Amino acid sequence: MSSSTPVPVAPENRITRPAGPVVIEIEGVTKLYRMGSEIIHALRGVSLNIRRNEYLAIMGPSGSGKSTLMNMLGCLDTPTAGRYEFSGKNVATMVDDELADIRNREIGFVFQTFNLLPRSTALNNVELPLIYAGYSPSVRRQKALQALENVGLANRVHHKPNELSGGQRQRVAIARALVNNPSIILADEPTGNLDSKTGVEIMALFEQLYEQGNTIIVVTHEEDIARHARRIVRLRDGLIESDGPV
Repeated sequence: MSSSTPVPVAPENRITRPAGPVVIEIEGVTKLYRMGSEIIHALRGVSLNIRRNEYLAIMGPSGSGKSTLMNMLGCLDTPTAGRYEFSGKNVATMVDDELADIRNREIGFVFQTFNLLPRSTALNNVELPLIYAGYSPSVRRQKALQALENVGLANRVHHKPNELSGGQRQRVAIARALVNNPSIILADEPTGNLDSKTGVEIMALFEQLYEQGNTIIVVTHEEDIARHARRIVRLRDGLIESDGPV
């Protein structure tokens, strides 16, 4: 990928890559939360398959269950009932260390608020998942430099977050998500804190990542952001309301 700003691709010119094997399989998943004496049914028996090479958007209004489903997909939470398999492994029965290993090695997270360490450089922020994965300092540096180059920030590696624009901070977060070559990129409202022009550039970057072979899940409440994907899953009241191509 060049270091220049990504150019948006017209919908009629977008490619759709052939879907690969199932990487996420969710069947009859429910999630209950207790709020004092009240029981909240966040998910009410959701079933969903996601394949490698897919570009999927999850949409829904506030309270629809999309944040709960995102946390489930990202192994940040476990179901109250139902089955969740990630690459054939039953996530619902995993202990915390096993879940942490999947989060670090298999899932690259991109958050609306960037979640960067403010006193660390772009390079150090991108290196963080590699530290947890046990790579040597020299390998960490090499991989992090390459990831930053891939998102067009080769000339910003020693800048701290407060020295970067919002779009550049999100690119650092995307480089961090990519650095471990995860199975899936999971993006939560990735343009939510960006102006519209920068948001278009970030979505163009996601398009490039998809075309290069990444599996991408974007959680959003914005229709125009969801339409960058190739498939939209819409939630309402803890249930899947619709699931189909864009």
